[in-house]
Amino acid sequence: MKYNFTSGAELLEKCKELNMPIHQLCLEREAEMSGLSKEEIREKMMYSLSIMKAATERAVEEDIKSMGGLIGGEAKKLTNYRNSSRSVCGELMNKAMVAAMGTMEINASMGLIVAAPTAGSCGILPGAVVTIGKEYGFTDEQMVDALFTASAIGAIITRNATVAGAEGGCQAETGAAAAMAAAGVVEMMGGKPEQAIHAASHCLQNVMGLICDPIAGLVEAPCQGRNAIGVANALISAELVLAGILNIVPFDETVEAMYKVGKTLPMELRETALGGVAATCTGCSLTKKIFG
Repeated sequence: MKYNFTSGAELLEKCKELNMPIHQLCLEREAEMSGLSKEEIREKMMYSLSIMKAATERAVEEDIKSMGGLIGGEAKKLTNYRNSSRSVCGELMNKAMVAAMGTMEINASMGLIVAAPTAGSCGILPGAVVTIGKEYGFTDEQMVDALFTASAIGAIITRNATVAGAEGGCQAETGAAAAMAAAGVVEMMGGKPEQAIHAASHCLQNVMGLICDPIAGLVEAPCQGRNAIGVANALISAELVLAGILNIVPFDETVEAMYKVGKTLPMELRETALGGVAATCTGCSLTKKIFG
C-alpha cells in the first residue's frame, strides 16, 4: 500500500518521500484502506470535531453531575477562577484544562464524547486542539487536519503498544492521548512532521510509569485531573519542539519502552481499582458509598 505506515520512522519516511504533512498522509492512508473518498472521510472527522467542540462547551454552560457523583462542576469552577482571579497557569492553559475536564464531566454523566483514543482520556485531544483552534483563529478545516495528524500517532501506538489502561496503565491512555494532541498542535502551529513526532515522544516520556487506579472502577477520579495534566503535557511538549528542543530518544523506542513498562505494572495498578488511590481508605469508602 502506497500510503501505509506502521511506525514513526516509516511515517516520517513516507512524509518525506511523498512531500506530505502527516495529516495529508493519514487521510490518504484512510482512503486507501477504507475505500471511502477523502471527502467522505473528512466529513466523518468533521462530525467528530463537532462532538468534541460541543463536549468542551457543555460542562461550562450546564450543571453536570457524574453517574458516580465523584466529579461535576469542575469546569465551571476553573472558568470562574480564571474570570475573577489571577491564573497561575495563564489564560490559555486554564481554557485547555477547562475543555479537558469539562469533556470528562460529559463522559462521566453518559453524555456524547469522542473516545480519542479512549473514554478515560477523551478530554485531552479536544482540550488541546479546540482550545488552540479558538485561541489563534484556526478554521474547523485546520482543526480537522490536526485530528488526522493525531490519528496517525494514535494508530502507531495502538499497533505497536496499547492505549488501554487495563493493559498499560494510565501512561498508555492519557500518555497516548497527549502524544496525539501534541502532534496535532505542532502541525497546526506550522511545525514539521519531525517536530510532531518528537512532541509525541516528549509526552509519552513525561508520564512513563503512570498507573491506572480509578476509584470505584469509574472513569471519574483521579481520571479527570489526569486529563488536565494530559492537556498540559501536550501543550508543553508542543512548545518544547517548536522552540527547537527535540527528544533524544526516538518515538518508536519510546512507544516500545512505554509498552514494556505497562506490561510490568502489577494488575492492581492497571484499571482494577485494587491499587493506588482507589485502594486508599477514602477510595474504599467512596466505593462502598456508591455501590453499597
